[in-house]
Amino acid sequence: MTRFDILDQLVERGNGYLCTSQVIENGISKPTLADYVNKRGMRRVAQGVYLAEDAWPDELYLLCLTNSKIVFSHETSLFLHGMMEREPKDISVTVKAGYNASHLRKKGIRVYQVKPETAETGVMNVKTSFGNTVRTYDMERTICDILLYKDSVDVQVFQYAIKEYMGSSHKNLNHLMAYAKLLKIEPVVRVYTEVML
Repeated sequence: MTRFDILDQLVERGNGYLCTSQVIENGISKPTLADYVNKRGMRRVAQGVYLAEDAWPDELYLLCLTNSKIVFSHETSLFLHGMMEREPKDISVTVKAGYNASHLRKKGIRVYQVKPETAETGVMNVKTSFGNTVRTYDMERTICDILLYKDSVDVQVFQYAIKEYMGSSHKNLNHLMAYAKLLKIEPVVRVYTEVML
């Protein structure tokens, strides 16, 4: 198997994306990567990230590739779970407090910072509409987050999400209440669940 064959496989597995870090992990040099990118007509979409010319750009996946510490949250998480009627205007992410997110804010991304001990609570992998895997919060954590920040969430988005969650056969009210307790919003969550049940 040639080096180009290995790179072809990496591109196929990455849904058209290729990262310099993967190339180096596979023992292939940067000059070979540059030659491959040039000959395959790939384009650089971020530092160390290339996209095949016939692949669909996936903004959420690219953001994950270039920012491994982020977790999609709030409206973006609602969208990934199919709990929103339309794509959100802005991308929302959550990071641990202390993470320097100024580069994300400059791109117009809404950044929420949380205590390190709650940052990974409810994290799961989901597929974007392009079939790429990204990190987001599960439905229960997302519901807690939108209740926590309900003043900054569009009323229709908020109501639709609560209705969709409560009507879902995949909801887990035990997880919801456990997260609510951890995030210190148990009374608020209890009010909404009692009204909707």
